[in-house]
Amino acid sequence: MIKELVMKSRSYRGYDESYVLSKEDLEELVDITRYCPSSMNKQPLKYYIAYQKDKVEAILQLTKWGGSLPELHLPFEGTHPTGFIIICQDLTIYKSMNTFSKDAGIVGQMMLLMACEKGLGGLIIGSFQKDKLKELLELPKNIDIHLVLAIGKPKENIVLCDVEDGDTKYYRDENNTHYVPKRSLEDIVIK
Repeated sequence: MIKELVMKSRSYRGYDESYVLSKEDLEELVDITRYCPSSMNKQPLKYYIAYQKDKVEAILQLTKWGGSLPELHLPFEGTHPTGFIIICQDLTIYKSMNTFSKDAGIVGQMMLLMACEKGLGGLIIGSFQKDKLKELLELPKNIDIHLVLAIGKPKENIVLCDVEDGDTKYYRDENNTHYVPKRSLEDIVIK
């Protein structure tokens, strides 16, 4: 069951804008993070949720998507996410952001798996204008940002395929189908 969920959970860069997320939808995704592992059990991660259209659009403008496909300017107009979860850290609990960067990745993936289980999808975004985003969200000085999660109802076709000639770069075909090359098991197990 977990393997099926992992294979179904992809990095979506296109969403059905008619599917509106609520505060409760996003809070439910955040709630699962309380049960995730935390380095030294410090639990310094906190979350900003955005579901209001104007706030979602403002956050979107401060993110960069599809680094391997810059010519496409993703997401396309009309396929924007309808929610964001910003993974932050409370620096009064623990100052080092590096110590908890792996925790941010763990909770990000856990929220995306839960979103997938609910028929939703998302994208973990590491490329964003941090200072401008902190200002937009009016975050206090003790809160810093690790990652941005776009959330919504997926509206694109993603296909997993085998890596050929060592090239792992994702790509799109003429029908806008998104292909994601994955290495084989024998390529990743060290013998």
